[in-house]
Amino acid sequence: MIPSIHRQGSSTLGLLHYLYGKGTHEEHVDPHLVASSDHLAPDPGRDPSATKKDLAHLLDQPLHLLDADQRPEQHVWHCSVRAAPDDPILTDEQWADIARRIVAATGIDPGDGAGCRWAAVRHADDHIHIVATLVREDGRRPDHHRSGKRAQAEARLIEADYGLHRVAPGDGTAAKRTTRAERHKAERQGRDRSAREELRETVRRAVAGAASTNEFLDRLKGAGLLVRTKVLPSGDLKGYTVALPGDRNGDKEPIFYAGSTLAPDLSLPRIQERFAVDSATPDTTGSERPERRSSSSAPAAARRTTTHTAWAALLALDHSDDDGAAAAQIAATGEVLDALAKTSALHTRDELRQAAWEFERASRSHTRAEFRHARDLRRAARDLVHSGPAFGRGEDGAGTAMLLDTLVFLAIAAAHWHAQRQHAQQAEAAHRAAAHLRAAYQQAVAEPLTVLHERGRHIAPSLHRHHTAIVRAALPELAETVLAEPGWDALAATLAGATQAGHNAQALLTEAAASRELDTADSISDVLIWRLRRMADLPAYAPAPEPSRASHLTDRQAMAPRLATPSASRAPRR
Repeated sequence: MIPSIHRQGSSTLGLLHYLYGKGTHEEHVDPHLVASSDHLAPDPGRDPSATKKDLAHLLDQPLHLLDADQRPEQHVWHCSVRAAPDDPILTDEQWADIARRIVAATGIDPGDGAGCRWAAVRHADDHIHIVATLVREDGRRPDHHRSGKRAQAEARLIEADYGLHRVAPGDGTAAKRTTRAERHKAERQGRDRSAREELRETVRRAVAGAASTNEFLDRLKGAGLLVRTKVLPSGDLKGYTVALPGDRNGDKEPIFYAGSTLAPDLSLPRIQERFAVDSATPDTTGSERPERRSSSSAPAAARRTTTHTAWAALLALDHSDDDGAAAAQIAATGEVLDALAKTSALHTRDELRQAAWEFERASRSHTRAEFRHARDLRRAARDLVHSGPAFGRGEDGAGTAMLLDTLVFLAIAAAHWHAQRQHAQQAEAAHRAAAHLRAAYQQAVAEPLTVLHERGRHIAPSLHRHHTAIVRAALPELAETVLAEPGWDALAATLAGATQAGHNAQALLTEAAASRELDTADSISDVLIWRLRRMADLPAYAPAPEPSRASHLTDRQAMAPRLATPSASRAPRR
């Protein structure tokens, strides 16, 4: 249940005209009174003899008892209270009780017999509007300081009492909500999102991996935004504003938004905190930037590098006792998601865009991010942007699947970190992002897993039995589950590839399973496939071997790992 305190107004009658009207899109159905301060207020919605002027006069009577110079100019208090989409439809009596609880909690009518006059109007199944005059019956002003937070606290109690959807409490770090006027304008213009939301997404993408203020501003202009900057007398840049070219006011002028009004962490000083450490010495999270395979495309190579970096960030987040460092890893993960959404193949783009949009809320809390701890992730985001768009096929598509598999776990780790610190909204947002990442993974993984599955099906039966024994030895508690999964053949092909590359498949599989939990995995075999391919530095995409090579490879040769050479030795555990 979401209570929203709207800007104070100066016309009670004007607000009542809106509440009892048809609405801007004919959305007001059967507007009527459900509760009022004296239980006797006229209802112009249900009583033919009552008018909106009658109700406005009744509400404003305490105002007119004051001398003209003592009356507050902005005397109209307006609060809407909306139920969640999956909540049951409440009765008028239930909404009346909710209205009385909200006005009592906010100090509008605290129950002392001299509170403000108010009325609650319902014109839809899922919400009510409360209108009040900000002068008490005794002529004093009400104590409604911080009424928004007080209303939110009462809403949490109402949700519990009525068995409604429980909304996570906020902490003041969320981006400003889109206004009703902005939503309606977007609908009129045929846009899915308001100008504010489109600008916030575009600005965040411009930040992703940017190394300087000039690069950031150039990206904004390159994205087609109108950009204005404010310069101090010293010549230093003070701030920036952005606008969509087609978003204009009544005078046909562009509507500009400051970065800080789009989101708290998009102000210029907060953005520049990310750039300040980029030229410093690389961090020591333990991630290594593997050399790009000469046969890989730039997007595929960038995705492999980002996978290694994301895995290092995941382990750092699991074990970090430095909240500033952890917050930086989470914020930089948001940059990686923004960069990935910007460069992803068409069939994964929508889910990745939604994942980045949801994770935006998880990337910001009261814990100040110390970005010197997240340089590797920011460079990975930069690599993704500069590598260009991905096409989603071959090594390119498999590299995306490998990265998405790791990012699912990273999002879950971020949710766990936030939950431990009572950051409820951020934890929920990270879980929602993980769900979109899973959906994008399923879209990206279809082709590479099909190829691996076919390779696994054509492995000699004796070799299949050998790999089955390896799984049972390495994963005694999970073996039967893994062997029964559809991905088992693909895992067998990966074990064969690791053996041919000179690795001890059993030791590698044991380490892959132990490196992090598998409880949240939808498919254990899928997760192990990508961990093994990352750890053994196998190609993400594995086309079938040439017939001549396959025909001359004996079972004994395939099962025996080659002696490791300096060039073939596996990288240290990540």
